[in-house]
Amino acid sequence: MPPACNPEGSSRKALKIELLIVLGLSLGQSGIYSIVNLIDKMTRAPLGSQTTSLNNSLNKREYFDLTYQLLDIFFALVPVMLVLYLLWRLPGGNAFARLGFDFARPLKDLGWGAGLFLAMGLGTLGVYAAGRALGLTTLIVPAALDDYWWTIPVLVLSAIRHGILEEVIVVGYLFERLGRLGWGKWQIIVTSAVLRGSYHLYQGIGPFVGNVAMGIVFGYVYSRRGRVMPLVIAHAFLDIAGFVGYALLGSAIGVGS
Repeated sequence: MPPACNPEGSSRKALKIELLIVLGLSLGQSGIYSIVNLIDKMTRAPLGSQTTSLNNSLNKREYFDLTYQLLDIFFALVPVMLVLYLLWRLPGGNAFARLGFDFARPLKDLGWGAGLFLAMGLGTLGVYAAGRALGLTTLIVPAALDDYWWTIPVLVLSAIRHGILEEVIVVGYLFERLGRLGWGKWQIIVTSAVLRGSYHLYQGIGPFVGNVAMGIVFGYVYSRRGRVMPLVIAHAFLDIAGFVGYALLGSAIGVGS
């Protein structure tokens, strides 16, 4: 006689498998690569003597570089499309409304996003400076693209990409799925924050600590407000300030040298 079917147990197992697949295709994969990259760097030379470049050129020919940059941004967002599709299949539909990833409250979202940007921006600078002073953080070059007419727009798109990818998956999706598995609020917040820190480890220990702290703040705000859009706005502002600010002013003020 075959064993009795347990729909609830099957559903939980399917949910865990789904989580592993989504993270394996996106930021969980980045976290594993980042850990290996950190070990590689630490066994080569002191972290403080090394440099990490972001937003690098992908081709020596201008318009092929532009094409690769845009393709990189587009395909990085495919896992976001996947999680929105998965959440859309739940009763009630409309994954955008479920995560608060919409324009239903534009002024409030912008206000919260700007406030988080200011608070996290100051904290990020402090953690980076401390990490550099302690030799725990590599020298970070936020924008290593060649100087073309499209450089600034692509950096802005890249910043928005990071904001959407990280906040929708590491906060909105992870909170929804782990909540369905019965995890408590602070278990989810800490797990989300550690995952966020893990895929920044390639930059050094300082960015890991700073991003874990940022993840705790962002996770707590999401648990209270239930909207991911303010986090996307804040994250995009942070990256735009770093990427575009460096591209425009870095060499002039001696940042990154």
